[in-house]
Amino acid sequence: MFKFGTMQTASEFKPHTSAELLLACQRIAGLTLGQLAAELALPVPDNLLKDKGWVGQLMEQALGASAGSQALPDFPELGIELKTLPISQQGKPLESTYVCTAPLIGITGQQWEDSWVCRKLSHVLWLPILAERKLPLKDRIIGQGFLWQPDSEQQALLRQDWEELMELISLGGIAKIRGAHGKVLQLRPKAADSKALTRAVGINGEPIQTLPRGFYLKSGFTQAILQQHFQLG
Repeated sequence: MFKFGTMQTASEFKPHTSAELLLACQRIAGLTLGQLAAELALPVPDNLLKDKGWVGQLMEQALGASAGSQALPDFPELGIELKTLPISQQGKPLESTYVCTAPLIGITGQQWEDSWVCRKLSHVLWLPILAERKLPLKDRIIGQGFLWQPDSEQQALLRQDWEELMELISLGGIAKIRGAHGKVLQLRPKAADSKALTRAVGINGEPIQTLPRGFYLKSGFTQAILQQHFQLG
């Protein structure tokens, strides 16, 4: 079981290099979420219906992520973003992966290189979690984390989708955007309920109220990342 040592508690652990971060990932690989939560003296919710961010928060605490809710990578000193990835027994992602909130106003002239999506995905620690639906939350198993940076082809795909989606938003086409838009990146509503509205631009340039949107990586893209790293067939 993952131990932080007698002189260092989980809350005090902070990786100073990417090698230290990967070592911490190795130490928790193979544990269930329940076992890791017990090490950190944290309660395990019955399910994720009301605690959707619980798994990510558990991993952040275990691995020493320090950004919290700030607009920074999860490991600011390393410039690395943490992304948990629920997978099936066959190693396939079970859902799309949330990247960040999408800006809906004041976006004229924004460039891909300056976007939060680009910065979030420039260096990612992927942490697969065996999370079959039939498995109780506490029995889901932590896989081996690995570092990833998009290659030129992946970067081009992400950029193209981002630019097309942002153009639709800026031209008032927010209501027309569906999950099918984009090859690897999609835009979807992200709100706790239908009353959580935010400002956007309508089809005629008028101000409107709409649900907040978030950028998500499509599961086919994250599956390709897994295959690339683990050399799966």
